[in-house]
Amino acid sequence: MTRRTIIGFIFIVAALLKLADMWGILHLNLERPWTEYFGPLLLLYVGIELVIYGFNHNPSQWLKRPVPVGEQGKRICCTARFGADAYTYRGEPFHGARLDAFFGGIRLDLREAVICEDEEIDVRTFVGGVELYVPDNVNVIVKSHSFIGGVGNETSNSPDKNARKLYITASNFFGGVSVKQADKL
Repeated sequence: MTRRTIIGFIFIVAALLKLADMWGILHLNLERPWTEYFGPLLLLYVGIELVIYGFNHNPSQWLKRPVPVGEQGKRICCTARFGADAYTYRGEPFHGARLDAFFGGIRLDLREAVICEDEEIDVRTFVGGVELYVPDNVNVIVKSHSFIGGVGNETSNSPDKNARKLYITASNFFGGVSVKQADKL
């Protein structure tokens, strides 16, 4: 647990104590009017923000999973619900993917993947996110349908005319996709 997470829990406990005092469960004698409503709300907000920040920025939260192989070694399907999964290709051939993040996140690392032809990644997020890391020798083409979300494409096109294309189709609802290359990290 990170220091921010512990501080967040302390703020949450302080807010719950204040609420217990307001409801007559505990008697702490905190009678200032501004603490009646503003104090507990502020403490709850700050506490929850710190806890969420601690979980979102802790690299150990990602469950490292083996690369799922689809039908006959082709397109893979990855789904994350209320959690986070990380998939890394280490010399395996990549033949496209379908990534679904529902209140969760997916990290797909293709920097060492073997991409022999143009491929497609279909991404769907609902209050979630997807991080894609692509090799330097592919050109990324993004098509996005987003509602309060979007796609961040931080890649640059390869000058090679024979470079493979990676088509990313994203449908985001309160979610997003981040696409990065190895040289941009």
